[in-house]
Amino acid sequence: MKNVDLMAEPWSDYELIDSGDNKKLERYGKYIVIRPETQAIWKPSRPAEWKEAQAEFAWNGGKGAWKNKGVPESWEMSWGDVRFTARLTSFKHTGIFPEQSVNWEWLAARVAALKEPQVLNLFGYTGIASIVAAKNGATVTHIDASKQSNLWAKENAKLSDVPEGAMRVLLDDALRFAEREVRRSHVYEGIVLDPPAFGRGPENEVWRIEEDIQKLLGVLAKLLAKKPGSFFLLNGYAAGYSPQSFLQAVGGSFPEAKNAEFGEIAIRERTSDRIVPSGIYLRFVR
Repeated sequence: MKNVDLMAEPWSDYELIDSGDNKKLERYGKYIVIRPETQAIWKPSRPAEWKEAQAEFAWNGGKGAWKNKGVPESWEMSWGDVRFTARLTSFKHTGIFPEQSVNWEWLAARVAALKEPQVLNLFGYTGIASIVAAKNGATVTHIDASKQSNLWAKENAKLSDVPEGAMRVLLDDALRFAEREVRRSHVYEGIVLDPPAFGRGPENEVWRIEEDIQKLLGVLAKLLAKKPGSFFLLNGYAAGYSPQSFLQAVGGSFPEAKNAEFGEIAIRERTSDRIVPSGIYLRFVR
């Protein structure tokens, strides 16, 4: 096992301009926005640039809303040859987790090293990881319990010119779908998942990570192909667990966890060495 913290750097369509006072100042394509960030307990270093923001999300009495000064309903962005749309959603997000660029790079390399692999992406959200895999030669099964997220993922796949048949997007509960795949004797050369702390399936199934993650990992251990080069990638955000917790949880189902790379993910500011911690991850290759 290797404890490695990953650092996401700016790219042409995204940068973390500054942070502080429990906020982030970010550029998504042409637009500069301010979003809450509980990790940023320091002072901003470039206060003048915050005046250039075109939208800000703020909480007020447990409710949040955008103050929008001209950002459109949606706009296009890209990462390499992957294209997608960004939006100001009702819960501060934009449809993109830019720190995941470090895992998109890894995912692209893992897929390219295999011959036409089957990849399963659970809790797939707006589909960027699915598109990265599909654009590098995988046939992807993308699962999410949100109809809105799946429509967004399909829109992104079309925008990215994903080949016909390379990415199927299904509205389903992650655990129930995985259990059915085991019964069908299906296997995947790659598994990607980004489970929330809490969620509901399309038939009101309840997901609680503290209760359900072990069961899901046990099922996924039966779905990951035994062939060399098969890979596993687990991300985490909201549940507050440490990377070591993820390592020990995965180790209960996957012996390969002893060879896993795991740690924190952070984003570096554009013009300084300051970073904003943004999640945890674990990944390994058979």
